Amino acid sequence: MDAGAVAALTNGIKDHMSLLSDNSDAAPAPHKQPFVIGVAGGTASGKTTVCNMIISQLHDQRVLLVNQDSFYRSLSDEILQNVHEYNFDHPDAFDTELLLSCMEKIRCGQVVNIPNYDFKTHKSIQTARQVNPADIIILEGILVLHDPHVRALMNMKIFVDTDSDVRLARRIQRDTVERGRNIQNVLEQYAKFVKPSFEEYILPSKKYADIIIPRGGDNDVAIDLIVQHIRTKHDQHDLCKIYPNVFVIFSTFQIRGMHTLVRDVKTTKHDFIFYADRLIRLVVEHGLGHLPFTEKQIITPTGSVYTGVVFCKRLCGVSVIRSGESMENALRACCKGIKIGKILIHGEGNDGQQLMYEKLPADISSRHVFLLDPVLASGNSAIKAISLLLSKGVAESNIIFLNLIAAPEGIHAVCKKFPMLKIVTSEIDASLEEDLRVIPGMGEFGDRYFGTDDNDITSRTPK
Repeated sequence: MDAGAVAALTNGIKDHMSLLSDNSDAAPAPHKQPFVIGVAGGTASGKTTVCNMIISQLHDQRVLLVNQDSFYRSLSDEILQNVHEYNFDHPDAFDTELLLSCMEKIRCGQVVNIPNYDFKTHKSIQTARQVNPADIIILEGILVLHDPHVRALMNMKIFVDTDSDVRLARRIQRDTVERGRNIQNVLEQYAKFVKPSFEEYILPSKKYADIIIPRGGDNDVAIDLIVQHIRTKHDQHDLCKIYPNVFVIFSTFQIRGMHTLVRDVKTTKHDFIFYADRLIRLVVEHGLGHLPFTEKQIITPTGSVYTGVVFCKRLCGVSVIRSGESMENALRACCKGIKIGKILIHGEGNDGQQLMYEKLPADISSRHVFLLDPVLASGNSAIKAISLLLSKGVAESNIIFLNLIAAPEGIHAVCKKFPMLKIVTSEIDASLEEDLRVIPGMGEFGDRYFGTDDNDITSRTPK
């Protein structure tokens, strides 16, 4: 080896090692904006109960509850001497600027210290509550819908509407038991401040609510509908709103945990295959759910009639060699005896694609086709493969494209050209770099899965 070649190799190794050793220069992962819900209503209307019911049903999401009560202003000693004349239900009783500052930081993915307010001393205690970023943030309080700047933070606004007599009874019980006040003071405060402030500030904010819940926490139907709406809106990627033929499987902590492992450069080959196979199986199962079906009644072993469905049986898979071959076992496990064809496409430059080999079932034109490729990057290979299927007589609407991750650029390219096919993926990544690397991505999938990367994590083959 001559001196020039040695120098080039040495420089290449140095560049490679610098990538491995210094992650501090890497671009930070894009932060997904959380879904913010505002829950308002009169005193003791059941806001906290509603919030807790929503949180309990969203158990597979990171949910943060922020109480407006935490942002009460600390009262001076002078005001405390005549505290019964202080209106705690007036907008000025809250430090709204601090609330806005904390909410903005949480929305940006920062760790924030939330004040702790003592209702007996009417002061914020020194020990604040540290909260971490979350997928869903619920901001609860009597006046969270009053201020336009606070409302502007919200993706969903809820007003809990409960009868005034019920609210008064609950307030008496709460303030006497939890806050050490006597009934006479509670009634006087309610008549002098609580009721007038409700009518002047809180009740008018009801008009800004997207959803009004009568009877508060007793309204199970309303809570269920709200949770369904939250799941739909929060989990739906913006591209799914643009292209109704793009489907992302519902993300849980299990799925995100598996993505963490398959994306980690330190994950061993054995673990990579194990968790990639689990994710692939989930994608395949989800893809099967998009097949046409017919209703069928059967008799169970108990002699009962069960009304079920039967999916179409004329299926086949087509894997894009070679990464797509990693998805074949999952498809076979779900569809016994399914035929699987193969396509080999060679990349030429940044956008040129050449068909090198194809072996497809002779009757593929009459089948529903699962196109298999774990990574959708630029979409060039996918467009070439889909065009081949169409040339063989496959109906565009009969193609379901399955992959683990997809770049927005690839989705745009495929969906604009083939709006009738379906794309099913487990995550949509942030972007595609100039060298056609999916970011954050998971590296060269085929090499990692089949063990041919020689530990060279910097090698990438655009798809």
